[in-house]
Amino acid sequence: MKNKEFRELVKPLHAELVAMQEWVRATGAKVCVIFEGRDTAGKGGVIKAITERVSPRVFRVVALPTPTEREKSQMFLQRYVPHLPAAGEMVIFDRSWYNRAGVERVMGFCTEEQSTQFLADVPEFERAVVRSGVLLIKYWLEVSEDEQTLRLQSRIDDPRKYWKLSPMDVKSYTHWDDYSQARDDMFRYSDTGWAPWYVANTDDKKRGRLNIISHLLDQVPYTPLAAPDIELPERVRSGYTSPHLAVTEVPVRY
Repeated sequence: MKNKEFRELVKPLHAELVAMQEWVRATGAKVCVIFEGRDTAGKGGVIKAITERVSPRVFRVVALPTPTEREKSQMFLQRYVPHLPAAGEMVIFDRSWYNRAGVERVMGFCTEEQSTQFLADVPEFERAVVRSGVLLIKYWLEVSEDEQTLRLQSRIDDPRKYWKLSPMDVKSYTHWDDYSQARDDMFRYSDTGWAPWYVANTDDKKRGRLNIISHLLDQVPYTPLAAPDIELPERVRSGYTSPHLAVTEVPVRY
C-alpha cells in the first residue's frame, strides 16, 4: 500500500479515535491495550498510528525498561500493576507482562518453572483486572520469516534505522521455532473468554495498522459525543506595539 492511500484511509479512523478518546474521558472508562508479537512485526508503528492524533493525557503508552534489581525481587506481575489505567485513561503496553512467556523464556532470562508459573497465574490476574472495570484488549502481531529477515537486514543497511537493531534482536533471530512454541503455549493458557488474543498479520505494515485500528474501535463501546459549539471571540486590543528586538532567528533554508 502506498503512503498516499494509507493517509487517506487512516484519516477517518483517526477521527473515530478522537471520538473514542472523548468518550473515555467523559465516562471515566478504563481501557488497556497490549501489543505483543514477533521482532520487527511493527508494534511501534501501530502504536504511533493510534496515538498520532490523540491526547497523551488520555492515551498513555507504557514501554517498561529492563527491571531493576529491586523489581526482580518482587512478584513478577507487581511492576505492571501501577501502570494499569485509572478512570478516563487508555493505556497501551508496548510489550507487557507477556515478556515472561516470550523473550524471557526463550532467551533464558527466567527459568522454565517461572515461565510455567506465569502461564498458570496470568488468566486469574487478567480476570481480576477485568473485574475491576478495565477493558483489556490483547493483540499479537505476526510476521513471516522472510519478511522478518528483510526488515532486520534493512535496519543493518539503512543508517536511519540501525539504532532499532539491538543485540537481542540478532540473538533472537536464530530462535524462530522457539518463539513459535512460546507463542503457542501463551495462546493455549491465556486466550480466555474475558481476555482473548487477537492476531494480526503485519507483513504489509500499513494494512496491518488500518486493520488493527479498525478492530480496536470495534472493541470499545464508545458513543461519539456531540461536537462542542465554539466560536472564537474577538481579540482585545491594547494598542501595544512590539519593539525590534535583537534576537537570533532560525535560518530559513526551506
